[in-house]
Amino acid sequence: MVKVGIRANHLTVIGATGVSLSALYFFPRGQFILGTIVVTLFALLDLLDGTVARLTDAIPNKWGALLDSTVDRISDAMIVIGVAIFLDNESTSTLLLPFLVVLAGGLVSYVRARAESLGIECSVGFGERTERLIVILVGTFLYGVGLDGALETSLWLVLILSVVTVGQRLAVVFKA
Repeated sequence: MVKVGIRANHLTVIGATGVSLSALYFFPRGQFILGTIVVTLFALLDLLDGTVARLTDAIPNKWGALLDSTVDRISDAMIVIGVAIFLDNESTSTLLLPFLVVLAGGLVSYVRARAESLGIECSVGFGERTERLIVILVGTFLYGVGLDGALETSLWLVLILSVVTVGQRLAVVFKA
């Protein structure tokens, strides 16, 4: 990618746009197997942006870092919103759960960013973005192959991981 001129910010935007559009297209329609595959492929692009940035930028790029963290929050939310639309169409009683997942996931990032703005290193936590992404995508895939409880279970796991991680990060800041 570096040799052909693809920059980190290109990967960030392509990956996040692909994740968001795919999640909002496939998941509300109940196409969880294909949706999970396509979302995962775009998410992998987005996960490579940091590596490409380190290989191409002689000095850290603050704009790229801000862009990446911002669109990561958007694409993470779009995955869960796609699931929420599906749940709403199915008239399930778990519609509030996806929104709690989005809120808690946002807090994971917010607490770290706020701590680091105070000069406190805070990259700890049991459920960072990659772990949460894996859990939700495993859940969507398993639901797609017929494991009925997988979608709700993965949402609960992501919520728990997020809340635990927020707690871990708040503890680090408190101790500092």
